[in-house]
Amino acid sequence: MTTIRIAAALLLRPDGQTLLVRKRGASAFMQPGGKIGPGETPDAALARELREEIDLDVEPTSFEALGEFHAEASNEPGHRVHADVFLVRTEQVHFHPAAEIEEVKWVSPFDTGGVALAPLTADYIFPHYREKFFKII
Repeated sequence: MTTIRIAAALLLRPDGQTLLVRKRGASAFMQPGGKIGPGETPDAALARELREEIDLDVEPTSFEALGEFHAEASNEPGHRVHADVFLVRTEQVHFHPAAEIEEVKWVSPFDTGGVALAPLTADYIFPHYREKFFKII
């Protein structure tokens, strides 16, 4: 199985909602981000992808590393993704899809309201976020 290296953002606004994107022709929503280019660092790739996909200009120095995760690729059968995931905070509320993104949607990482999610989001990123930031002691 081929592995695709990507960088992705858990993009949060102050009320805790996170922005998900749906690529053209896909049914599942996922974090904004994309493939890491040759010679690119994961944070630089993510900054580039955020500009291209949702017109968000943010400095990589503001990113908080959440971890590296592996999952079945949502849009490329027979592939897995190796994702460097970063927490990115924003005050911006309105985003306009660009490049291959057809739709954007704000959801709660605790209750997505039945939105179809990519495996990386549903099985790894959201559970990790909930455990790391909202662990009950």
